[in-house]
Amino acid sequence: MNMLWMLLFALLCALPGTGLRAEEAAGWQEGDFTIKDFRFRSGEQLPELRIHYMTRGTPRRNSAGQIGNAVMILHGTGGSGQQFLQPQFAGVLFAPGGLLDPARYFIVLPDGIGHGKSSKPSDGLRTAFPHYDYDDMVEAQHRLLTEGLGVDHLRLLLGTSMGCMHAFVWGETYPQMVDALMPLACLPAPIAGRNRLWRKLVMDAITADPAWQQGNYTQQPLAGLRAAQSLLIIAGSAPLLMQAQLPDRDAADAFAGKTMAERLPLLDANDLLYQVAASRNYDPSARLEDIRAQVMWVNSADDFINPPELGIAEAAAPRLQRGRFVLLPASASTRGHGSHTWAVLWQERLKELLDGAP
Repeated sequence: MNMLWMLLFALLCALPGTGLRAEEAAGWQEGDFTIKDFRFRSGEQLPELRIHYMTRGTPRRNSAGQIGNAVMILHGTGGSGQQFLQPQFAGVLFAPGGLLDPARYFIVLPDGIGHGKSSKPSDGLRTAFPHYDYDDMVEAQHRLLTEGLGVDHLRLLLGTSMGCMHAFVWGETYPQMVDALMPLACLPAPIAGRNRLWRKLVMDAITADPAWQQGNYTQQPLAGLRAAQSLLIIAGSAPLLMQAQLPDRDAADAFAGKTMAERLPLLDANDLLYQVAASRNYDPSARLEDIRAQVMWVNSADDFINPPELGIAEAAAPRLQRGRFVLLPASASTRGHGSHTWAVLWQERLKELLDGAP
């Protein structure tokens, strides 16, 4: 699941009704696609790059032989495709009759480079693992689809958080391949200001811990990871929800202790470093006009990571040839940055997109 969602999700997933149910996991097929001699933008290379994925549904071809019902959904920082099996997402969209019912669509949930069951530093290379960025991750997703799954066209590409940023990169890099884009919880601008600051603090907390040992640790650098996770929890916080669920000092303190005890054992320091650093050169701002897909871009007003007061979205949205930006008002139902995974909040916008995209 999304580390920036799983870690952040510590706040939200600890609340009622967020456990993974067996019915959400049933029916999915898992696989690995290996790319030989993958060359990264950094100039580094891996003899074999493994991209893990899950699929559900049946690909259907049109009269021209092209698959026309493929949907790819991209996770956020630190995550995996499995996060989308949570009931607040799968139970809404993948249910029979849902907007993304697998009876109609061929759904692909990949694990990005450095994430989930795909190749990552903790597999053994540690800091000798290539320093991937978002362009590398998008290229690997494209090759998974075209070379691994035989999909050369997407009806829909939906991405959350980091996956939202990948959606903008996708729209510019492969403008003819996607009918509809739905970026959720991001901005098409360089990672700067407070967004860069908290990421830098996460990375510095790990590398400043003497136990990190330049990435050659024998035990996880827990002091650094504790500080990093503290920042992640705040970055993903939802103020109205937190106030309601943690109404007094004792509740908040108990939650903090429980969250740390549950989440720290799940982390790997090198993986987290690479995941956060991958955003370092992200900047789709110069080529927004190149996007040909129909775009429904949705952010939430209580998103700490993408605060609406910056005005970036309002300035960027008119540059999309066929795009619309929607800001969800903050409410007791929104989940801050994590609103991207609660489909009930934006499913009507998804319906508009699918109905309107050719």
